[in-house]
Amino acid sequence: MRTTLLATAGALALSAGAAQADFTLTILHTNDVHDRFEPITATGSTCGAEDDAAGKCFGGVARLVTAVDQAKARATNPLLLDAGDWYQGTLFYTHYKHEAAAEFINKLGYAAMAVGNHEFDDGPAELAALADAVDMPILAANMDIAKEPLLADKIAPHTVVDVAGQKIGIIGLTPESNPELSSPGPNVTFQAPIQVVQAQIDELTGQGIDKIILLSHSGYVVDQQIADHTSGLDVIVGGHSHTLLSNTDPAAAGPYPTLANGVPIVTAESYTKYLGELVVTFDDQGRVTKAEGAPLLLDASVTPDPDAVERITALAAPLEEIRAEVVGQTSAPIDGSRESCRVKECSMGNLVAEAQLARVADQGVQISLVNGGGLRASIDQGEVSMGDVLTVLPFLNTLSTFEVTGEQLMAALENGVSQMEEGGGRFPQVAGFRYTVDPAAPAGSRISDVMVGDQPLDPKASYLAVSNNYVRNGGDGYVMFKDARNAYDYGPDLALVVADYLRAHPDYAPHTDGRITVK
Repeated sequence: MRTTLLATAGALALSAGAAQADFTLTILHTNDVHDRFEPITATGSTCGAEDDAAGKCFGGVARLVTAVDQAKARATNPLLLDAGDWYQGTLFYTHYKHEAAAEFINKLGYAAMAVGNHEFDDGPAELAALADAVDMPILAANMDIAKEPLLADKIAPHTVVDVAGQKIGIIGLTPESNPELSSPGPNVTFQAPIQVVQAQIDELTGQGIDKIILLSHSGYVVDQQIADHTSGLDVIVGGHSHTLLSNTDPAAAGPYPTLANGVPIVTAESYTKYLGELVVTFDDQGRVTKAEGAPLLLDASVTPDPDAVERITALAAPLEEIRAEVVGQTSAPIDGSRESCRVKECSMGNLVAEAQLARVADQGVQISLVNGGGLRASIDQGEVSMGDVLTVLPFLNTLSTFEVTGEQLMAALENGVSQMEEGGGRFPQVAGFRYTVDPAAPAGSRISDVMVGDQPLDPKASYLAVSNNYVRNGGDGYVMFKDARNAYDYGPDLALVVADYLRAHPDYAPHTDGRITVK
């Protein structure tokens, strides 16, 4: 591990009276792993062996194993935590579901994990299977599972761990919007976080526990709101928004840690590219007097653990035939990054939306909509394999066609742009129509100048639309589509639709053309 990262990390003194430390805790943390067992490129797609050997790759679970082992060895009182979303993102999840994740969660030695929204992608059963297979508690305080027998007694609101004789309370949070984001089923309900967190803090302090960590799969913005409106938290370890915090990287969303109401908040981007390392000092009253550290970049300077490499290679073997098939060629990188596809027109959004529309154009379908959060990676210039496409579109969603009124489409677009400031995955990438969005306007009144073809949107007219079955059934807040007329949700797998489109356009040129105007 490069020592320069810690040497240059900014240090944050939270109190002038921290001359004598009673207890030091080193919080090591990950979030949003998304089954990136193999090394990744800078944009989060799978990095080939040749590029990895040339030092161009980042992360991968084998590097993470090394980084965690080294960090634990040098740390004072290490505690490894994960803020959710180990599931979904590559063929490893498609093929192995919980099994590969559980194996390496156990190998890494986490003390606790929050429930991410993607842990529900295959319903409660796969979350239950993960809980049965791992050696640590999975936490979500704002989730009511009393009516879901598959999860009974498997998920806890909090846990208490002993570190060097000190009791550390850890509270878990999962997104309140899970029914829109994933597939938890009708028997699991979710609550808003702030009151739930305060109640958990009060319960833990009532037991005499004075060191409390919130393990939150809620996003950077929500984590700051929680810190601002609760009392008694010592640290928030976050995930969900894939946010990079850093004191040295100009691209970071904020400092590491970020302070809100005196509470240090940390998160470590995603996809195993970083391991977070926060050193927290408590006085003898359990008050945080110092918090300092850095997200450690897992680049070529980190040697992958050889045993983990061997095991991941074995797990990858059944996937190779699927991934290796070349489906096309792209003349430039296709941008599927969160930073683009959740706030503006992006070339990956155009590719997927146009592929959807081309597949059903002979049915008279006029408009195509893609939720930006359904696009999980970029594709690099050159040959495009089926593995690349499946990394972008890992959810096994199917093509859905349906009839929508102009009024419903306007409501859908307003929903889609309602969380731009949070990087919400509902942001609409489109084909067959265009629109203008003003992010500074209040949510619900941001959309204007909608043109279907060369005609203004008619609120009373009906339009034939295509999307994926997740969006059509109300996912990402698109509830206005749930009762759409003439809906058919059982089209081909979306990844196959895009692969076929690339086969039909073998020298594909990525593009944006101004179909989405951001004021």
